[in-house]
Amino acid sequence: MFIKLYAIALPVFFAIDMVWIGFVARNFYRNQIGFLMKSDINWTAAIVFYLLFVVGLVLFVIAPAIEKNSWIHALVFGALFGLISYATYDLTNLATLKDWPILVTVVDLAWGAALAAAVSTATYFIARKIGL
Repeated sequence: MFIKLYAIALPVFFAIDMVWIGFVARNFYRNQIGFLMKSDINWTAAIVFYLLFVVGLVLFVIAPAIEKNSWIHALVFGALFGLISYATYDLTNLATLKDWPILVTVVDLAWGAALAAAVSTATYFIARKIGL
């Protein structure tokens, strides 16, 4: 079941996050932390993050939601998982990096919660629709 849920969640996550990074918040990050951004993306690190984050969503949020037959579980625990995961990065940056904008932290925490909630809930409904 893990592999099937993962195969659903990964492209859902990627599609939603690419819309956010590529279109919605593209200029936001450049304006806020452009002075820290590399000119070339480390795709290996980005891909490893995506792969690991979705493992966490499936193991800790989506599979339990399927077992409980509860999309609300997927929504709420997805949001909490995303909030906590993104807080690890952003609050560490806020604590340790000079000139890290608090606005980036606030936006990222909200985005992490919204993204993980959306991916978890969408994956739950897709999985139920195909009989998982």
